[in-house]
Amino acid sequence: MLEKIPSPAAMTELLGPSLFGVWQQLCAAIDEKYDMEQTWNPGGKNWTYEYKYRRGGKTLCCLYAKQDHIGFMVIFGKEERTKFEAIRGTLSDTVCQQYDAAETYHDGKWVMLEPTSSAVFEDYMELLAIKRRPNRK
Repeated sequence: MLEKIPSPAAMTELLGPSLFGVWQQLCAAIDEKYDMEQTWNPGGKNWTYEYKYRRGGKTLCCLYAKQDHIGFMVIFGKEERTKFEAIRGTLSDTVCQQYDAAETYHDGKWVMLEPTSSAVFEDYMELLAIKRRPNRK
C-alpha cells in the first residue's frame, strides 16, 4: 500500500489532463455500479501506481498509471473465460483483440486494456459484470 496517495494534481501531471479525465470517468463508472474497497499501491516495474478494486478478498479489477498511459486489468478465470466467449459478439473489436492477445497463466487470463477515451467503457462494464454482478442500483 502507498504511504502517500497521489493528489489529483500529481495524477494530472503524470497522465496529462485528457487521460486523467478518462481515469476519473472510468473510476466513476466503476463506483456507480460497485461498492468496493479501493487501495493504492506501487505499480511494480512497469507502472507508477496501481489502484485496486477489491471486496471480500477478491479483486474485481486494477487501474494502472504511468507517464501518459492508463492500464485497466481484469483477470478472468476458466469459468469467466467461458462467459466472455458467450458475450464476445456484443463487444468491440478492440476489446476482443486485446483479450485475444492477453497471456493466460495458471491463475487466469490477464487482460490489460489501455483506455484512451470513454468510448469502450460500456464494454468494460460488461467485462466487470462477468467477474461480479454490480452491487449498486
